[in-house]
Amino acid sequence: MRTLQRLLIISMPRFSVGRWLALLLAMAVMFGGGPVVASVTAPTSVPAGHYIVLSYHDIPQDGSKLPPFDRMAVASRNFAEHLDWLADNGYHFISIQQIIDAHEGKAPLPDKAVLLTFDDGFESFYTRVFPILKARHIPAVEAIIGTWMNRTATPDVPGNKPVLTWAQVRELQKSDLVEIASHTFDMHHGIDSNPQGGYAAAVTTRRYLAREGRYESDAEYARRLRVGMQKSSDFIFRETGKRPRVLVWPFGEYNNIAIDAARAAGMPITLAESDGANDVRSSLALIDRLIMTDDPEVPQFASIITSLRADRAQRVMHVDLDYIWDRDPAQQRRNLDALVSRVAASGATTVYLQAYSDPDGDGNADALYFPNRHLPVKADLFGYTAAQLKNRANVKVYAWMPMMAFKANLPDAWYVKEWRDGRAQPSRHIYTRLSPYNADARRWVGDLYEDLAKYAAFDGLLFHDDGILSDYEDASPVALAAVHKATGLPASVDALRATPALRLAWGRAKTQQMTGFTDELAARVRVYRSYIKTARNIYSRPILQTDAEEWYAQSLPAFLKHYDYVAVEAMPAMEEADNAERWLNHLVAEVAKQPGGIDRTVFELQSVDWRSHQPIAPDVFTRQIDLLRAAGVRNIGYYPDDGHHDQPRLALLKQVFALPAQP
Repeated sequence: MRTLQRLLIISMPRFSVGRWLALLLAMAVMFGGGPVVASVTAPTSVPAGHYIVLSYHDIPQDGSKLPPFDRMAVASRNFAEHLDWLADNGYHFISIQQIIDAHEGKAPLPDKAVLLTFDDGFESFYTRVFPILKARHIPAVEAIIGTWMNRTATPDVPGNKPVLTWAQVRELQKSDLVEIASHTFDMHHGIDSNPQGGYAAAVTTRRYLAREGRYESDAEYARRLRVGMQKSSDFIFRETGKRPRVLVWPFGEYNNIAIDAARAAGMPITLAESDGANDVRSSLALIDRLIMTDDPEVPQFASIITSLRADRAQRVMHVDLDYIWDRDPAQQRRNLDALVSRVAASGATTVYLQAYSDPDGDGNADALYFPNRHLPVKADLFGYTAAQLKNRANVKVYAWMPMMAFKANLPDAWYVKEWRDGRAQPSRHIYTRLSPYNADARRWVGDLYEDLAKYAAFDGLLFHDDGILSDYEDASPVALAAVHKATGLPASVDALRATPALRLAWGRAKTQQMTGFTDELAARVRVYRSYIKTARNIYSRPILQTDAEEWYAQSLPAFLKHYDYVAVEAMPAMEEADNAERWLNHLVAEVAKQPGGIDRTVFELQSVDWRSHQPIAPDVFTRQIDLLRAAGVRNIGYYPDDGHHDQPRLALLKQVFALPAQP
């Protein structure tokens, strides 16, 4: 889970972080509702060889749950009770050095190991936390910010809170209990992120240079990070005589370039803010932490620790940016504001946001909604919209992109070929797809995904349903030769189609080729957005009829191995099912046969009957959601969302789509 603090910073209109916080103070706890008090009586253990890291900020004397308040603060009474609960339930407090030693094989970690970390360098760490640490001999990490320590900038949180002095920092460091980490010198803020006036995290954002009408170049961005990371080490060394070996990412934002810059500046260990446990065998270049927000009392704290906020159910809304774009900037802004309000009220946890323009609805990308090197830019709108949804509607955003269906003037040899009339010819499929077997085409598409990651912050990728090859595709000489080399199958279409077994084997080879291609695309994105998840659309037929892989080159078992989530088109009207409820139950049963299938499959309902061009009736939509939930489905979505016509009805979404509040 990408955490609240990262959501606070990304691409809001230009004003202070404090005002961004103020906008969110009255909103529900992240991912739905207010704080939930959950009773946990049988805590689960952190797996052997794993450890968890907790992220705290200010520890004031008294907490407050009434706005305006600092959502990152945890009252000292609750903090002390957190420590008591951990000790009473068999958790063992560890240090950064113990993690290093375990990683190097020098000494194992104790069972149920937990590391305490504190961000921002508030004075309360010295006055309230440090005495407890000394009394109980508990190690911790304290991350400080250069400009706050030097008093050239003030903490942008409610209350004008004091921060540590250098004398206090030196005392903490000498105690051998506290690891002083860098929270950067001057990167704990936002910078211009797009033409709309958005503001986003300094570490991962390409600065938008409004006077020049351009974004920061690759070289300019890399240079800014190198200089920034070196200053982030130097300011601590200058005052303490010891360089930090740990860097804590502001707002949880990082990427591979930033990690490399931190390592070059002598900080090989970095801390982020994603939920879950850490494996001591994994690289220490990126360690995840569970952030503590909204001053949790013990029952809620116990729920967070034992569940690690893992595998939360999803409610997914598909959003077409073509519905939001308008030639009139004022109308476009009204459209965007209406979308954000609708998403926030709907109960959605996740938005699959279209990053490409498809005005004729044929599934092919005519243009893109982000700066890129190959296709027209309909508008530089994706990044700003994603940020508004993340900040104001408090949802995760997946960039919804084609895998292969792009309209462009490219060489004919780059495209999928269909075997027809005894020879390979341009495919007649509605999707005009670039071939996953053509190296030039793969690089070209990869460039687009890389550009998307450079200029927008998002949580995941949704690969569109254009990732399909029929039983007569891809029949180019290059594709056939690649299949033969990889699998030993015949290199001619006639031979490949000679028996049912060969046809299915050819389909599986194409499935493997396309999943490998999406792995390449995700890898290019992760250079800049390292934490993204992946999802891929799948048609229902390959799930309901296993030999349909021959006709689609899609496979649920293969998809579950390659992607974090699989989004199945659970659309009985589109499939012309005689009995929609029986059809849906059959689909759920087939998914449930796969290990992890239910937990990692999103069942996407249709909100429009495309045959009649009429909305799905509210009672039908409701029955289908109720059926899926009764069948044990955890992740439910729908397509499309049409806010202009309130389809599906917002009142209905609140009633049947939204999830209960979660801690």
